[in-house]
Amino acid sequence: MTWEPGRLDDQHHLTEADPGGMLLAVAASAAQVRTGRRAAVEAGVDRLVGQGRPRAVVVAGMGTAGLTGDILAAVCGNGVPLPIMTLRSYQLPGWIGATDLVIAVSATGDEEETVSLAVQAVRRGCGLLAVCPPGSPLEAVAVQASAIHVPVRPDGPPRAALWLLTIPVIVAASALGLVTAGPEVFERVAAALEDIANRCRPSSESFVNPGKSLAMDLAESIPMIWGSSPVARAAAYRLACQLNETGKYPAVFGELPEAGHNQVAALEGPLAERDIFADTAGPTLRLVMLRDVEEHPQVTRQREASLRLARDRDVPVSELTAEGLHPLERLAALVGLADYAATYLALGYALDPTPVATITELRARVSQ
Repeated sequence: MTWEPGRLDDQHHLTEADPGGMLLAVAASAAQVRTGRRAAVEAGVDRLVGQGRPRAVVVAGMGTAGLTGDILAAVCGNGVPLPIMTLRSYQLPGWIGATDLVIAVSATGDEEETVSLAVQAVRRGCGLLAVCPPGSPLEAVAVQASAIHVPVRPDGPPRAALWLLTIPVIVAASALGLVTAGPEVFERVAAALEDIANRCRPSSESFVNPGKSLAMDLAESIPMIWGSSPVARAAAYRLACQLNETGKYPAVFGELPEAGHNQVAALEGPLAERDIFADTAGPTLRLVMLRDVEEHPQVTRQREASLRLARDRDVPVSELTAEGLHPLERLAALVGLADYAATYLALGYALDPTPVATITELRARVSQ
């Protein structure tokens, strides 16, 4: 299994090697934003206001659905007047009760972890909002509890439905006054994703295509991906997950300043060394820095110093900068590029980006 960058500009290869249509699914992100907002409005998520502001918001979800909780917390920011946490497990913590809101998110509606958390939430008298396909077990829990259900129907693998799952959660948070996000914000997010889709389209050659260029940077390296803010951290986690699942590729993610207390030490380790005289070069470390315009001043200093440390040791560096006024826009700028890069990385290795055979096998073994 070898990396061949020329594959990324071979239109026949890009079509033949992507039978599941992952590139098309990524290109549909802008449409997901508009569809997700419309579904949330039509489902009446503004009725949450009548239940009063919750003591805490808990987002239950696995994989891409779980990332919606991280995005919600990042977009709401440190000024939000209540805790927001994400649960990726089977059990609600003991402190969650009737004054809290549980948002259960699932692209399929049948993940046992998320369904289990929703059932527990109902039993404890929590408020419940379900974002999932109609006719699913999770929807059944919501209907039985007379809870609000936002019907979404992902077209393609769950990991390609991030925006369809995330936007209803942001709309709900806006209704509760946790974040300011009117229709114009969602339209700007959609426009940003459309711009990325245009610049990263398959017919755009590698030297002008930021998605292909990033894939070429990441190939044959071990990416250590850091975010410089909660928004950038969520994007870093998304990139790592997409590299894992879509690219079948290892990656490490972190957030400054915490990464400066542990992961930075890898810059002095064996993967940071490159032997230019070796017959065959092994994978080496690459520092991928995701920047946000809203950084703590000390984090900015740590980011700049970390990049100097990497360059002083000849560790390759990639820097990506979030663009946009609203945190959701800035997140879209980073995530949109990450989704394309992971897909192109898989295609450069001649891997079909859609199937996840090992995940399917793991679930089958667990269910036996």
